Amino acid sequence: MTSFLQVLLDALSLGSLFALTALGIGLLFGILRLINFAHGEYVTVGAYSLAVPASTAVTTTVLGTDSVVPVILLVTASVLVLAVVSDRLVFKPLRTASASVMMIASFALSYVIQNLLIMIHGGRPKALSIWPELTESLVFQELRVAKLQLVVVAITAVTLVALVLFLKRSRFGIQLRAASEDFKMSCYLGVQSNKIIAIGFIISGILAAIVSLLLLSQTGVLSPGMGANIVLYAFIATIIGGLGSLLGSVLGGFVIGMASTFLQTYLPLEVRSFRDAFLFALVILFLVVRPQGIVKVKALQERV
Repeated sequence: MTSFLQVLLDALSLGSLFALTALGIGLLFGILRLINFAHGEYVTVGAYSLAVPASTAVTTTVLGTDSVVPVILLVTASVLVLAVVSDRLVFKPLRTASASVMMIASFALSYVIQNLLIMIHGGRPKALSIWPELTESLVFQELRVAKLQLVVVAITAVTLVALVLFLKRSRFGIQLRAASEDFKMSCYLGVQSNKIIAIGFIISGILAAIVSLLLLSQTGVLSPGMGANIVLYAFIATIIGGLGSLLGSVLGGFVIGMASTFLQTYLPLEVRSFRDAFLFALVILFLVVRPQGIVKVKALQERV
């Protein structure tokens, strides 16, 4: 029983990262029908904002809990600037373009940002540990729980509750929900499209900054592709959750996180290295049975 609880906690921690990342992707898709693959670079840039430009040599930096506020402010500001600038320079001129064109533009933006990071910081991974105190474990009888896992789950819960309250109680949140249901009609009814889209990018950037901090706290390693890896799983989460549904994005993130963790734990040792193949096979099977995802989005189906 203890080992199962340990695995379940690991799954919740990983699923939390996938859920927050999928939520950032799903939010923009709900408004613009944009699958923003550059979201991974938002996460990466947030982490690299804490690194000093250097050669390709591996560097080691440790930031303790006394640096919590400066680190959070620096990472959040970096990601928000990137999100807003990318909207203004790349996606705003493509407002009337098709969804496929915008997706290709996001691929191109992702490639440009990743290579700029390599030019500035080099392509080799760098060790950068933030808040190492969180790696300590709490012991409950035979169950060992890392403080960081509790922090990840707690921050995810608080973020989701805050976002739900914003979407349901605030004026801009209600407009965001209306835009995700029918963007053109919401504009006809007085919603300012550019302002709502900018707010969507800002929220997506905040979610990316949170993921960046949590991911760096867990891994302690910077690499140019760190954001792209998690976005791949988050994109799959939005698909199985239901494209266009924020609830579906969250549920899909937790499903992918739990499936990945349980496969890694319970698969036989000789095939454990092929975990992702089993995971994607399960995803294919699920989509064959339920192609619309966990949450069915009526507005999207009507437009298609």
